[in-house]
Amino acid sequence: MMTDRDSDAELLMGLVAGDRQALAGILRRHSPSVTRYAWAMVASQADVEEVVQDTFVTCWRKADSIELPDTSLLPWLLVTCRNMALNLNRSRVRHAADELPDDVPVSEHDDDARDRLRWVMGEIDKLSSLDRRVCELCLIDGRSYAEAAIETGISVGAVRQRVARSRARLRKAAIDNEN
Repeated sequence: MMTDRDSDAELLMGLVAGDRQALAGILRRHSPSVTRYAWAMVASQADVEEVVQDTFVTCWRKADSIELPDTSLLPWLLVTCRNMALNLNRSRVRHAADELPDDVPVSEHDDDARDRLRWVMGEIDKLSSLDRRVCELCLIDGRSYAEAAIETGISVGAVRQRVARSRARLRKAAIDNEN
């Protein structure tokens, strides 16, 4: 049974052996520092919780390949936390939607916009069922490629390729429609 007096190296060996008490000891010892570090790099409490959780899950999963540079696991955890935060921030930027300014006039009876929307939806309906579903998930619902891959049962690369191909088709159809 692991105790809080065990060294990080001993707790890490416990992790490798699958000891959940070792993980609890590492969490008690290092989660306050990792949480403070995460707060310096992400914007919201939910993001901090996600980054901290991902950091410790990664520690659990990769315990057998972690090499301690000294007696503490904290440097490895902080580097991992930093990488998780950077990945999350990149993902947020990549999937951020631009918002319209408040002073943009919008008419409730904008038939031209309604017609354009119908046309775009009609073009999406012309895609194959899988391409249409991928477009709905990624382009309309704003889901990530990974989420769309899980939902459709195809790889992330295949989702990326289908989105790019569908965008190109829609772009070509829009250009052809304008001429």
